[in-house]
Amino acid sequence: MTAKTTGGKAAARTVRDVLHETALKAPQSSGVYLWRNAEGTVIYVGKAKSLKNRLSSYFSGQQSVKTRLLISHANSIEYITTANEYEALLLENNLIKKYNPRYNICLKDGKSYPVLRITKEDFPKIYKTRRILQDGSTYFGPFPDVAALDTFLDAIFKLYPIRHCRTLRKRDTPCLYYHMKQCQAPCCNKISKDSYNLYIGEIKKLLEGKGEERVKDLQAEMKAAAAALDFEKAARLRDGIKALMVLQNQNIVESFDSDDRDYIAYHSEGELVSFTVLKIRQGKLLGRENYRAESLNDNDDLIAEFMAVFYDDIHTIPPQVYIPQTSEFEHISRWLHEEKKSTSQVIMVASRDLPRDVAAIQMAKQNAKEDIVRRLRDRGDTPAMEELKEKLGLDTLPVRIEGFDIAHIGGKWPVASLISFYNGNPDKKNYRYFRLRTTDGLIDDFASMKEAVSRRYTRLLNEQAELPDLLLIDGGIGQVNAVEEILNSLGLDIPVAGLAKRDEEIYRPGNSTPICLPKRSDALRLLQRVRDETHRFATSRNQRLRTKENTKSIFLELPGVGEKRALQLQRQFLTLENLAVAEESAVAQCLHVRADEAADILLKARDLDAQRKEKKDLQRLSLGQAGTTKEKAAEAGYIADLASAALAAAENPPDYGE
Repeated sequence: MTAKTTGGKAAARTVRDVLHETALKAPQSSGVYLWRNAEGTVIYVGKAKSLKNRLSSYFSGQQSVKTRLLISHANSIEYITTANEYEALLLENNLIKKYNPRYNICLKDGKSYPVLRITKEDFPKIYKTRRILQDGSTYFGPFPDVAALDTFLDAIFKLYPIRHCRTLRKRDTPCLYYHMKQCQAPCCNKISKDSYNLYIGEIKKLLEGKGEERVKDLQAEMKAAAAALDFEKAARLRDGIKALMVLQNQNIVESFDSDDRDYIAYHSEGELVSFTVLKIRQGKLLGRENYRAESLNDNDDLIAEFMAVFYDDIHTIPPQVYIPQTSEFEHISRWLHEEKKSTSQVIMVASRDLPRDVAAIQMAKQNAKEDIVRRLRDRGDTPAMEELKEKLGLDTLPVRIEGFDIAHIGGKWPVASLISFYNGNPDKKNYRYFRLRTTDGLIDDFASMKEAVSRRYTRLLNEQAELPDLLLIDGGIGQVNAVEEILNSLGLDIPVAGLAKRDEEIYRPGNSTPICLPKRSDALRLLQRVRDETHRFATSRNQRLRTKENTKSIFLELPGVGEKRALQLQRQFLTLENLAVAEESAVAQCLHVRADEAADILLKARDLDAQRKEKKDLQRLSLGQAGTTKEKAAEAGYIADLASAALAAAENPPDYGE
């Protein structure tokens, strides 16, 4: 994203506004961001756990002199997403060295972060260093978290009896580490070469991320130490495991493999396709390049189509090119060797391949997806809206689309979500949710949808607010007809469509023959985005309600019962049902209260228990009623009761607390 304007003070403000907008639209993932000036020169490189939060912080609150200076010289912001903070830190280091930004500390040392070296000897030594020598030693890293590396090394020396001395010399008597059982004294021939290298092999597996069994052994040993009250050992093992977890982050940003290679991946939405190329040079990721295109090719053909254009010059092809899974692999390899006369190797990455390569392809895919999101946001997804208007026979362009979905667990905590899309993109300030009342404890999606639609559009009518151009329902013809009846009762002419999940078929009111669109259709993709967002929003709210309900004791609803008494009742009676049938004297004795207080508690407990049982009975009955399948829906007379109630509510609307 680049913001460019011209002319004096007003222009500076305009640049700032666009920079701020770019920051607000950045993803929440970790990554690295680059500030560029009007000439396109990188003036600052930074890393972030959350790109959106970090970039937004530059434009909020009291700004320091350094921040104001940076913004005054900036003209655009770019960012590269990474899998974790570890990769972001290494990538930041590489980019600082590459661009030497004006407002960064330039790291001159090419090996800024320490590595672990395992020497090539009969009895290898493991230690931390910043120098890499081509002497056959094995290196792991680099490791930006030096504290975690030191903790890991301490744990290794306590867990494995390997040598501590830098230089191995023959001795007659072993050193103190032998007597402390932290070394088996290879200097005195107390251990064979093969036995010693078994320890080194285990350590290498841990560092390569193949030590899951060893981690489990360490965790079991930690628990055993804690059970034996040896808390010092348990804490040492805990810290070692924690440090190991930090070190085991997969790193594709920097390695000791000096081969040059490219990782290519893509993401598509409709005819829009974005390709991301990660360029690894001299073992370091020096940045990524995004390429935008439009193509109606099948996804399987996109990589081949892109490579034919991208690698037009043979001199730009690195020795290795990694690509996602594709059936065109053989054709790509043949084209590269026969047409381009290149000796480069094309490698298709599968989930079972090296974690480094899998992580790199995933990183490229994520960056391509983020670019597609930016493209859709920038263009407003007008092609999708135009296609929707044509395919659904709408009178106007569906600029504002509202979507509904229902979420519940066996009829409990029913919630309806309402989300809004404007110009083909989420308009989150107009999201709403409804805690449903008429179907609490019932399994009836039709009735739930009726209630939510009635409440929403009764309010909009009363407030004379803007109505949507299209209403999307997550469901088939039954749900669509039910919603259409409610809208007709309210005198509203809002187009309604339903998207059925099984075959992604689109239903319109009064027509059981669905509209089927191609999978690459822009219109279908937009409807899927709306449907998926309504489902996400409804499910997340339902989960919060379940969490709140499940963590709150039912005993707290009893009169005169607080946290302490609720705990006493729970220990004594376990459930509300047991309490409801208990004797008054048992309650009084449990809580040490008078008989009249115990009677009040029992009365309320029995009332709550009766309410619960009544709700369960209604839930069981609802399973046999219309409202959960389109066949049963066809037998139901969708209408009169709720629609009449909705019309009555329009005259005197209650406050439902949307």
